[in-house]
Amino acid sequence: MSLVKFNNRTRNTAPYFNNVFDSLFSDALNKNYGVNKMPHVNILETATHYQIELAAPGLNKEDFKIELKKDQLSIWAEKKSAQTENQKDYTRKEFEYFSFARSFVLPEGIDSEKINAEYVNGILNITIGKKEQAKDEHKEIVVS
Repeated sequence: MSLVKFNNRTRNTAPYFNNVFDSLFSDALNKNYGVNKMPHVNILETATHYQIELAAPGLNKEDFKIELKKDQLSIWAEKKSAQTENQKDYTRKEFEYFSFARSFVLPEGIDSEKINAEYVNGILNITIGKKEQAKDEHKEIVVS
């Protein structure tokens, strides 16, 4: 007698029963309501400054809090849904609350007086200026 596998289970188990429970549990376990989700970041270095681009669509500039403590730049954002008088009767509503926190250790030679932040089209742009002595000279070294 040979066994026939169905969804990695033996034939004796009803496939519909397994699919229903698999989908219920996988949906419940795989939900990510923004708790551990970090926004994606691009970091650019030029001769005069560092540029951090953080993708955070759907927020307002008032939702961000940015702090610099010694050499650590911390960014927090929190968005709560606005409660309206005309509450709609949703069958399912998932986007009520969103928050994240992200920190970066900055290299030596940054100028803390030259840090600017701007939120445009869902991207938080943070520009961090370098001190004059920290600007790198470009020098080509010849291999002998």
